[in-house]
Amino acid sequence: MTGTHGMAEDDSIAPWQSLSSGYERARAREDSFDRLVEWPAQRELIGDVTGLAVLDAGCGNGEKIVQLADEGASVAVGVDISANFPSSRSGAELMQGDLSDLSAIPGLSGRSFDRILFLQSIGYAADGVAALRAARDMLTENGFIIVTRTQPVRYALEQAEQNGTTLGEEYFSTEAFPYRHTAWDDGVTLMKTPYTMSDLLNMFSQAGLWIEATLEPQMPVEAARRYPHKQAALDTHLGILIFRLRALPAMTS
Repeated sequence: MTGTHGMAEDDSIAPWQSLSSGYERARAREDSFDRLVEWPAQRELIGDVTGLAVLDAGCGNGEKIVQLADEGASVAVGVDISANFPSSRSGAELMQGDLSDLSAIPGLSGRSFDRILFLQSIGYAADGVAALRAARDMLTENGFIIVTRTQPVRYALEQAEQNGTTLGEEYFSTEAFPYRHTAWDDGVTLMKTPYTMSDLLNMFSQAGLWIEATLEPQMPVEAARRYPHKQAALDTHLGILIFRLRALPAMTS
């Protein structure tokens, strides 16, 4: 598998169903980074959703979009290629689809949203710029997009440690590398394409978006004391970046 996914072939979906289940199991642990660091910071940037339409692109089992529905979102839609949705989910509309082109998903045709979320999912789009452009076109006038990505230095450092190379060599490498999510499902190997901070910033600008706010969330002090192994991991390999993006004003001649 590569770092992108698509709906073209049935056998391309099965690994994502496995990874999705593994991710949700990992997230459910009380010491998961998502629970301790990522989701609280993501939720902060999303802000009040009362009466708003929210779309979670790459929603996994839909837990986060269901929470936003419970917190007042008038429309709550989750899209994921795995369709690994528990039958008991309520309060949100969950549908199978490829986040690579949200406009191509029949259930989203003609709809607009106040908040569109790519929570650690944009890296799996076939073309990140195209995926963000499609999302931008679905935003309401005052809407915004939340994108989270792993700090690129993390992957570079892990590869340098594994390969006996330098941080700079790996950070600026353009060669895809195999990556196993050992905490999720070590039976599935992804091919990840390295990226730099410049790559991220250029992707946003090419998609017609500007950065309104950025977070690099850290472990709360109490959590760091309770889970020192998690703090040690963050100290060594860093964590994630969270961006709140808005559409650039339309250019006129």
